[in-house]
Order: sequence, then structure tokens, then C-alpha cells
Amino acid sequence: MAVALRVIPCLDVHAGRVVKGVNFRDLRDAGDPVELASRYSAEGADELTFLDISASSEGRATTREMVARCAETVFIPLTVGGGVREVSDVDRLLRSGADKVAINTGALARPEVIDEITRTFGNQVLVLSLDARREQGMPSGFGVTTHGGRTSAGVDAIAWAEEACARGVGEVLLNSMDADGTTGGFDLEMLRAVRAVVDVPLIASGGAGTVEHFVDAARTGADAILAASVFHYQTLTIDEVKTGLREAGFEVR
Repeated sequence: MAVALRVIPCLDVHAGRVVKGVNFRDLRDAGDPVELASRYSAEGADELTFLDISASSEGRATTREMVARCAETVFIPLTVGGGVREVSDVDRLLRSGADKVAINTGALARPEVIDEITRTFGNQVLVLSLDARREQGMPSGFGVTTHGGRTSAGVDAIAWAEEACARGVGEVLLNSMDADGTTGGFDLEMLRAVRAVVDVPLIASGGAGTVEHFVDAARTGADAILAASVFHYQTLTIDEVKTGLREAGFEVR
């Protein structure tokens, strides 16, 4: 039986507020994270992803108090990322109310942490947050970025997705840094390349602007589709997206 597609709003949090920019720059305020989480839960979101976008670049842990407030407010799965470097960080976030934890910079710095986390908690709790963009000199043409897309990791994105899955991550959240915040459509070429090497659920992120973009991502092999600005600024509703996916022949929740 086909697994239902998930529609996931993303809360990028900086200094206690939800923000959204283009390619992670020129950030605009989009509201209070707990209020937005509550609204999306009521509107039918399947999950929420909460990314503390300045935690890694500022060398600190995710704001756990805000995670706890979100977890108390909503009763759908909550994925939290930002500043996760070791097993103890995951433990604290799970205790704060997260259902899953996303890792990016910490895993690139020390890939064995993936093995350690999944051995401790199981692979269902760990999401690889993969911020990738087109990069010359990479075998696949796609490179990994860190620190909110500001720094090249010098790692091929497709090879890294494959390695992280072999180490045990339970999902891959693929965010196209070229498309992020542009509302011009998902990077289907990149999505297709990652889909070809990973057999865990794949979440498409970066570039949603129309219902058709969500349908395109689903047709390209995404198991879940994440978006931020189109939901924050009410360009689209979750219901409109789910209706469009349903009409295109996809099962949604």
C-alpha cells in the first residue's frame, strides 16, 4: 500500500522568532513559533520541522524551552534541528518534546555521531538535514553547505546522502539552497539524484511557490514535502496543497 504523502511546514527560528529569507539571507520576521505551530497543527499539517538556523554558526545548542512550548501546543510529530553535535544533544531535545532530531553540521564534522545516535535511540529519530547547492568540482555537481548555507563543506551531496543512510539516518531532508525561499519550484534534478541513492523517506525542501510545485516534487519521488514562506505568508494553505496532491492522484492524510 502506498504511504500517504506528508505536508510539513518549516519554522526557521532565529533569536526566538520565525524568520524567512531567500537563500537564507535578508531574513524577514514571520511570527511567533508557538503561535505558528499551533496554527499549522489546526490547519492539518502532518508534521512540523523546527530549525534553529543560527545555532551551529553561533556554536550553541537549540533553544529547548521553545521546543518544549511547541510540543505542549501541538500533537503532531515535531522534528527539531540546529546545533546537534552528539548523543546528549539528541537526548535533551527528545526530553524537551521533539519526536525526531535533524543533524547537519555536526554529522559532517564527525560522521560517526550518526552511528552513535541511531545505536542509542533507533534510526527513526534521526533526520539528515542536507543543505545542498550546485557546486563546480563535485562529482555529482551538487555540494553540501553548512552554517545556514553560508559555507561549502567540500563534500559531494549525493555521496554524503548515501553515506549517511548507510550509517543509519532514518530520513533525508533535502533543502536546495539555490531554490530556498525563491518560490520558483523545487530542484527536481537534485531531488532525482538523491532519490536514486537513498531508500529512506525523502523530504523535499526549498522553492515551493504553487500547488503544482508540490505535485512535481511528489512525482519526482518525494515522500514528504516541506515549505515555509508560502505557508507563513498565506500564499497557500495546507488544505489547498493537499487537495492539489489528491487531485493529482497522490494519497494524503
